[in-house]
Amino acid sequence: MRWMRAAGRALLVGAVVLAGYTGFGVRADAGAASAAFGTASGDRGPLTLVTAGDLTDYLPPLLDDWNEVHPDERVTLVELPDSADETRAQMISELRSGRDRFDVLNIDVAWTSEFAAAGWISPLPRDRFPLDAFLRPVVDTATFEGRLYAVPYVTNAGLLYYRKDILDRAGEEPPRTWSDLVRQARTIAPQYGLDGYAGQFLPYEGLTVNVTEAVHSAGGSVLRDDGARVSVDSDAARAGLRFLADGVRDGWISREALGYKEEESRQAFQDGRLLFLRNWPYVYADASAEGSKIAGRFGAVPLPGPDGPGTSVLGGSNLAVSSHARHPASAADLISYLTSERVQRQVLTKGSLPPVRAALYEDPELVRAYPYLPTLRQSLLSAVPRPKSPRYDQVSLAVQAVAQDVMALRQTPEEATARLARELGAISRKG
Repeated sequence: MRWMRAAGRALLVGAVVLAGYTGFGVRADAGAASAAFGTASGDRGPLTLVTAGDLTDYLPPLLDDWNEVHPDERVTLVELPDSADETRAQMISELRSGRDRFDVLNIDVAWTSEFAAAGWISPLPRDRFPLDAFLRPVVDTATFEGRLYAVPYVTNAGLLYYRKDILDRAGEEPPRTWSDLVRQARTIAPQYGLDGYAGQFLPYEGLTVNVTEAVHSAGGSVLRDDGARVSVDSDAARAGLRFLADGVRDGWISREALGYKEEESRQAFQDGRLLFLRNWPYVYADASAEGSKIAGRFGAVPLPGPDGPGTSVLGGSNLAVSSHARHPASAADLISYLTSERVQRQVLTKGSLPPVRAALYEDPELVRAYPYLPTLRQSLLSAVPRPKSPRYDQVSLAVQAVAQDVMALRQTPEEATARLARELGAISRKG
């Protein structure tokens, strides 16, 4: 599925050699959440793992290894369609039915609040998982109203890719601020027949991400307090929208870019048509591959903001346990396994996906193989989740519609923030 591939490629991929693997013990934790993950024999048994139907080439051998070690807790993989919307819809349909077909769910980080508020996934005991070993911001994507409802599996943050060869010729450093980016996109790009800047500006989830990044980079927000308070009608939010609208008006964001998703924008950059691109880390490997027109001629830095480094939105996926799971203790063990250091290393080396374990970003061997890791770590540590809301799908559609009108120059940032505040207020008041 293209969106989840790019926005964290939020799928269960990876491979691991499990020599000597003996499983994960389950502690007897206190509280209601812990009680659901106890050690009684009825809490253990076969599992179903549900994920989207894309990029699972490494998952079958991974599950084969698990099944060999856990013959009484075998995992069956269920792959849903490769569209994020279809995957979400099918998961919700099954969860609403009350059936126990799904045990462990691989969900986009933006779905955690919705699934938790609806009671479709179970709260998890925090001390059951090594959350302190994870990058701090990714844990926030797995919480709702102060409780842990999932465990981070794959993360992601936006990066600014730039044509290093061209900036070197111009005697320029990569931009650290919006004003740097605007100046270079307006003056340097045309000299080389390039478009200045692109992100993901087609009205879909990618536009929500790009707008949220611009708003947060300017010091604003869309929603606060786990979606309870609308905060988008602010000077900072207007500044973020104005940055994008001015790009279209002044020409350093091309009209063509208003139809870009992840892959279209990646291809434009990889074909040598862009000076700057906002996209996810997967672009680094693709643009460096044999046959790429810009291999060895580009770099990546954190997204810029008004006065310095900006703010990225977190992508990726979380692992959750269905509230109707047949064997919750086994489900917790499987999540522990998939988020273990050994598997997380393979997530990076075999799947080219950003892992959630912090130590891997400072591993000398991995940094040599993946030189963008320090930059990605910096972006991840300052990143924010998408707006949290039990009705996130409606929130995202509202953001997309308003942002589309702003970037098409049909509405001013002032008009747009007031309109979006009204629409988000109406969504939040729905029972």
